[in-house]
Amino acid sequence: MLIIQLTGLSGAGKTTISTYVKKKLARQGLMVEIIDGDTYRKTICADLGFSREDRCENIRRLAKAALSFSNSRDVAIIAAINPFEEIRVELKANYGVKTVWINCKVDVLIERDTKGLYTRALLPEDHPDKLRNLTGINDHYDEPHNCDLVINTHDETTEDSGNKLCEFILWQTRL
Repeated sequence: MLIIQLTGLSGAGKTTISTYVKKKLARQGLMVEIIDGDTYRKTICADLGFSREDRCENIRRLAKAALSFSNSRDVAIIAAINPFEEIRVELKANYGVKTVWINCKVDVLIERDTKGLYTRALLPEDHPDKLRNLTGINDHYDEPHNCDLVINTHDETTEDSGNKLCEFILWQTRL
């Protein structure tokens, strides 16, 4: 089974692209499971906060969830911010996970602001609704150094981005 970890800031398109890819690859006979960070934060990762240690543990749990589908799926896509290079490297070393950076310029993310997170993160420090741990704004994000694919969602449509990931997955599954 192929495991792909999508990394990128909130709103970059990880879930949207994953959903597109799952539908498209299903038409070609490939079974894809999406391990969505937002969804799993409500279940097997509900006990975790947003410290560095908890964020790393979150990704380790998502990788184990992906592995649990090895007998029933061809591909598992972990769609999570995954902000630290060290944990991305760990998943590659331990499980052969391929890393895809869903890159989007911050100014585009602020404009999109699909969840209202950027608005909250950019509030004045003394505002009671200020979000203090938004990755890429007021919390750290390591840009990936040795990723297997980069998709720039600020420059292309969802379809173009999704097709790039589909082509990458098809190529990887033929090896």
